[in-house]
Amino acid sequence: MTSRDDDQPTERVVIRDKRRIDPTGGKVKSEADSKDEPVEAPEKSERDTDKEHKPSHAAPDEAVEGEIVEEAETTTEPTEPEAPSKDASPLGAELEALRSELEERTNDLQRVTAEYANYRKRVDRDRGLAAEQTTGTVLGALLPVLDDLDRAREHGDLVGPFAAVSEQLVAALGKFGLTAFGEKGDPFDPTRHEAVAHQTSAEVTEPTCVQVMRRGYLLGDRLLRPALVAVADPE
Repeated sequence: MTSRDDDQPTERVVIRDKRRIDPTGGKVKSEADSKDEPVEAPEKSERDTDKEHKPSHAAPDEAVEGEIVEEAETTTEPTEPEAPSKDASPLGAELEALRSELEERTNDLQRVTAEYANYRKRVDRDRGLAAEQTTGTVLGALLPVLDDLDRAREHGDLVGPFAAVSEQLVAALGKFGLTAFGEKGDPFDPTRHEAVAHQTSAEVTEPTCVQVMRRGYLLGDRLLRPALVAVADPE
């Protein structure tokens, strides 16, 4: 069974205290008191004027809140603090000094590296020239021996074991870059031949070596000794 209290609806009594705030700074008066005493209307401010022009469907509290937020956004914009100057800070000055020192040391290293590379090239070139000069000196001293071998070959005396020794000597000297030149019938080259006799001949069309008294030798591309020849000019 249900009780009697549950069947009947419960009545809720709400007492509202309707009071108005006196805009002039007076005491709070109830709605009944405000009917008896006339209240002077306060002067409208610019904000109240703006509220009257706002649409009626917008709540007054929301409008005021929106105005307050907008005013706060326009008036209280945070400003970013200025970054300290790098040049003025001790760390920036020290960093700039280290950077300058590093650049100076890098330039010094590049200069020393270039000087060392040039020094190596110069030393290698001088070493090659010194070796070539030494080899030329030794081979120049052996040229008279080669001349005697050439005369013995022309007379037919270079035979037997002596001929084998002569060929081995020429092959060994050739390994050092020694090359013989100067044969009968070669065109006359004043840079490589030394003419000791001149004659005319109808058999040649240009100056030609018709006789070789002594062969010349080259050491690589360098002339070690010119050849002695007799030259025939065309008639």
